[in-house]
Amino acid sequence: MKFSNILKIALRSLNRNKMRSFLTMLGVIIGVAAVIAMLAVGQGARDMINAQIAGLGTNVLLVFPGAFSQGGVRSEAGTSSRMTEDDAVALKKSCPVVKFASPLVRTSSQVKAGNQNWRTSITGTYPEYLDIRDWPLRDGANFSDADERGATKVCIVGKTIVTNLFGEGAPAVGQVIRIRNLPFKIVGVLSEKGQNAAGQDQDDVILAPFSTVQKKLMGISFANSLIASAASEPQIEEARQEINQVLSDRRHGSAGDGTDYTIRTQTDIGNAAEQTSKTLSVLLASIACVSLLVGGIGIMNIMLVSVTERTREIGIRMAIGARSNDVLFQFLVEALVMSFTGGILGIAGGALFSLLISKFQHWPVSVSPFSIGLGFGFSAAIGIFFGWYPARKAASLKPIDALRYE
Repeated sequence: MKFSNILKIALRSLNRNKMRSFLTMLGVIIGVAAVIAMLAVGQGARDMINAQIAGLGTNVLLVFPGAFSQGGVRSEAGTSSRMTEDDAVALKKSCPVVKFASPLVRTSSQVKAGNQNWRTSITGTYPEYLDIRDWPLRDGANFSDADERGATKVCIVGKTIVTNLFGEGAPAVGQVIRIRNLPFKIVGVLSEKGQNAAGQDQDDVILAPFSTVQKKLMGISFANSLIASAASEPQIEEARQEINQVLSDRRHGSAGDGTDYTIRTQTDIGNAAEQTSKTLSVLLASIACVSLLVGGIGIMNIMLVSVTERTREIGIRMAIGARSNDVLFQFLVEALVMSFTGGILGIAGGALFSLLISKFQHWPVSVSPFSIGLGFGFSAAIGIFFGWYPARKAASLKPIDALRYE
């Protein structure tokens, strides 16, 4: 029997029971739509995380002081050792593949301008910080090495600071703000970066010379951490080894194992975030696959009912010359038509649902060709797997028994 004839018979059979056919396909539609939507959310989250990690800067390495542990009690990081400005200077001098290095100090304070005020974080750093973070200025200029050496009260502000102190789009360069009653002149405005992977507003920050923040705002003699940049991406691991060697020598052999200091790279952060995102995607896709399984069982159930209802029809066709393979193929095609149709509708529904998630929940989504192919693959597998047994049962009927069936 020609395939076109088998397809016509299958479509005619499904058309006779439109509602039953649609309800049978509904499980596949929901399952495929769920798979598409969940994978789109997972892929969107990975894309956002990768973009935000890239926003950390160019080939960034972060060095944090270690934590103190005694008698089974662990204290916070920085209680067993301190990073210093001299450490950053040593990295710049002794690490050939480290392009930039800077100490960091961070604090927070209420900032005032005129009759407006805003609480934000203040970071003390070297001018190289903008190169390390690959963070261009929108307006103005960076503070200089001379500002750093002289502990000059100048600063660079993010877009959020400008908006809350001066108004949206207002000029800020040249304005004076007060931090802990000290006047700081704004010399530059950072370009907008948005939120980071933790949901924090990266534009809600003030950058000032390291010595200014360290001495005049915090009154300390150490750094909270160090930030550095490798000369190129392939040299990140080499830069880590050089930094570890220099810091180890400066601490008389103490290793960077987390007890004295810890070195983290963009690769470390990216791998951790990627693994978390993959685990979430697999979990969501697994839950969605349960719906597909239920849909497949529904197809199998309806096909078994259809075989029972059409036993005499099968007997007549066999009696006039239809072969067992023709009957097998006919019922298998019916199962495939239902699963494929459900898969197509499910893909369209999943894409639409993904757009609705993006619009109303403001989550990043990305419907990839892989997820669409996966949806088609699942629907085909369900049609073949769950349609085979009913089709085989129909093909194994003996014509004489089928004709006697009431």
